[in-house]
Amino acid sequence: MSNSATVLYDVPGPKAKRLYRLASVAVVALMVGVGYLVYAALDDKGQLTSEKWSPFVESTSWTTYLLPGIRGTLIAAAASILLALILGAILGVGRLSDHRPVRWIAGTFVEVFRAIPVLILMIFSYQLFAEYEVFKSTYLALAAVIVSLTLYNGAVIAEIVRAGINSLPKGQSEAAMALGMRKSQVMRTILLPQAVTAMLPAIISQMVVALKDSALGYLIGYVEVVRSGQQLGAFYGNYLPSLIVVAIIMIIINSTLTVVATRVEKRLRAGKKAGAAGGDRPDLADVSVPGMDITDKR
Repeated sequence: MSNSATVLYDVPGPKAKRLYRLASVAVVALMVGVGYLVYAALDDKGQLTSEKWSPFVESTSWTTYLLPGIRGTLIAAAASILLALILGAILGVGRLSDHRPVRWIAGTFVEVFRAIPVLILMIFSYQLFAEYEVFKSTYLALAAVIVSLTLYNGAVIAEIVRAGINSLPKGQSEAAMALGMRKSQVMRTILLPQAVTAMLPAIISQMVVALKDSALGYLIGYVEVVRSGQQLGAFYGNYLPSLIVVAIIMIIINSTLTVVATRVEKRLRAGKKAGAAGGDRPDLADVSVPGMDITDKR
């Protein structure tokens, strides 16, 4: 860092530098002390011994606890992400509708479910489904998790879709309207394909959020990886190693999802650039303009 003063930074004097050094030393000493206390507490409970890690080399620990939990997490996350993408696309386009009732309904839905915490939605959905026997008892928790994640993430994705479409130049839709295209055609063939690449980074982040929020299902009895890790820790008495393994599993799953989605994004962008470089332009003879025959050779 340069020692010269800037608009946002004033070079500290000798006293300020000594004060910063003392503060840094104090913070480091405090962190070391807190770390030692945590280490001593865990060591006193026997959580740092090698025996606590031995259950993870046994196949029964994985087949009985961890693998069913991973399967539950993936099922809930995959179903909710797919449904949230569909719901978000419908609501996002609905918020841009020319019809006021459609805009009002879509906007109210988005604002309501975006403001409610996912955990509250899960508890409410679980109680509602159980009270009216909407699903079988074995699927109550799964249904509550999927419905809650779909409603919340669908509302958030709807705003992403709306913002992505609004970020496009207005001249494209105006030119398409001048050619006689309906708004639904403009949205489907011109605006949405271009907005997808702009929306993908935000959508990827929301997919990761949906995957992580599936862990909240353990509070309503859904068997996912966090609940499985807690059950494993309770059975073997190794809570810390179990939570560390669960954290590693979640990191791997989220990283895999991010890598796959990022590759899809890069492929879409590469295809878009290739199409632009190839000069894919509509033939004027194929463009139908009301009241005008552009093939007239007069």
